[in-house]
Amino acid sequence: MARAEKAILTNMCMIEDDDFILVQDRMNPDWPGLTFPGGHIEHEESFHNAVIREVWEETGLTIQNPYLCGYKQFQTNDDERYVVFFYKTDKFSGELKSSDEGKVFWIKKEELANYELANDFLEMYKIFVDDKLSEFYYRQNGDDWQIEIY
Repeated sequence: MARAEKAILTNMCMIEDDDFILVQDRMNPDWPGLTFPGGHIEHEESFHNAVIREVWEETGLTIQNPYLCGYKQFQTNDDERYVVFFYKTDKFSGELKSSDEGKVFWIKKEELANYELANDFLEMYKIFVDDKLSEFYYRQNGDDWQIEIY
């Protein structure tokens, strides 16, 4: 049995400012709604540098000291492992600006559920805020997808 497999590597970062979090209203029809900024990790790019770059491209902010707080994973229809590394930080500088990816703005943490969120984002948010959780996993069961949180 081969141990190597194809993978798509991405990231997402929760930026905190006291009681506020930065969200992005994604314009992508494949996964629309509020989420955190992030994107694909480029070939030969470190995970750390990729999340800093993606946040800057999508928000205009330069983040410092992002730390890994969890991940999401699932198998694509092409049998690739799709991995999203979850990061957090409260250190940033720069001027907030939206991008083609979507509008970015600050909301109070406790108001997140009042917005139109990307599919399953509220369940993913649990990984960002609960230090005892680290993995959000989609398991396919026939035509249905089941969420497992560890």
